[in-house]
Parts: sequence; structure tokens; C-alpha cells
Amino acid sequence: LGNIPPDRFIVLAEENGMIIPIGDWVLEHACQQLNAWKQLYEPFGPVSVNLSGTQLRQPALLARIQELLKSYSLEPDALQLEITENFIMSQTEEALDVLHKLKQLGVQLAIDDFGTGYSSLSYLKRLPLNTLKIDQSFIRGLPEDADDVAIVRAIIALGRSMQLTIIAEGVETQAQQDFLAKEGCEQIQGYLVSVPLSAEEFAASFLRMSISDFSDSTGAKPSL
Repeated sequence: LGNIPPDRFIVLAEENGMIIPIGDWVLEHACQQLNAWKQLYEPFGPVSVNLSGTQLRQPALLARIQELLKSYSLEPDALQLEITENFIMSQTEEALDVLHKLKQLGVQLAIDDFGTGYSSLSYLKRLPLNTLKIDQSFIRGLPEDADDVAIVRAIIALGRSMQLTIIAEGVETQAQQDFLAKEGCEQIQGYLVSVPLSAEEFAASFLRMSISDFSDSTGAKPSL
């Protein structure tokens, strides 16, 4: 069938239970890659991993994340977990408790696809979030569509007032970036920045080699 997009296979994986081993594989490989990059490159911030609702309901999730961080010698804030707005808003106090435990561990938390669900502001303020990601469906019409402009402005104002980092998803044009920067959006992601890359291509394009990896021609020389 060729390449199958996530919006097709993730739903099926959640229905048949395969999302648990898939999600664990993704988490481990992200931590493994973080460790490899840490050895070679200067600090570059967290790597973000999508977490499915099914994973969040697993009793062993917290212990597994602690295990991975220890195994790959990572600080907790090197990892950011993204949870969709729809899932968070449909969950109980139990899910909220898991999120607070992850935050206490030091892992960063982001709410993904913001604006597409049915957020209760009274519930939103109780979430231990670091980052709010504006769904790309509101970015596509910028800066011409008046409704998208109004919605994005409101989300940015809400996030900033709650002291959250704001990321716009699906940014593809310079005009979109210019509008977002003017409105105070702190970060963007999308094809304007880059198409999806392999780990090697990403490192070559965006990461800086650690200064310690360069040979020093003034190093110690044998005594005369």
C-alpha cells in the first residue's frame, strides 16, 4: 500500500492494541537518539514524542519513562510528551493524576491540536502543561482569513496569559510566519522550516557539533 499516513494507521493500532508496543518502540528510539545526539552535539532542547491516550492509561507508563531516562542517561526535561486536546478533555481525574506525576518527574508536557476539541477552560487551567500547540487547521488561512486570524490571536493570548510556550503547527509560508511572529507566537513547525528528515539529515542541518569534538592543534606536544 506504500506509505500509510498516521491518521490511517494510528486509529487501527489503537483499536487492536498494537499502539502499546508501537508507542513504546517510539519512546525508546527517541531516547536512544537523544543519547546519541547528546554525545556529539551542543544542547538543543527537548525532543517531542506523541503519546496516545491508550499509553497514558497504562499503569506502568511512569515507571517505563523513568527506566528509559535512566538507561539512556537523559535529564527528564530532554523529553517532551504531546497529548491531544480531545483525549485530555475526555479523561477523568485518573489521567490528570498521571500527567501531574509526569510533570513532577520533570518531563515536559504539550497539548497537541489545540482548538479542535472541546476545551473547558476550568479544566485546562488544572493541566500541568509547558506547551500549547495551535492546530494547523487554523494556520492554513493566515493571514487572509479573518476567522483564522481571530482564533489564532485568541489562542496565543490565552497561552501567553497562562505562561505556556506557544507553537504553531503546519506553517508553510513566510506570510504565516510573519503574522505569527508579530502576534507573539514563540515557535513554529511545518514545511517552511523543513520537510521530514532522517536523524542524520536533521543533525547535519540543525545541530551544532560540540566544540570538544574538534581537534586542538595547540594540544600537548612532546617535550624537547
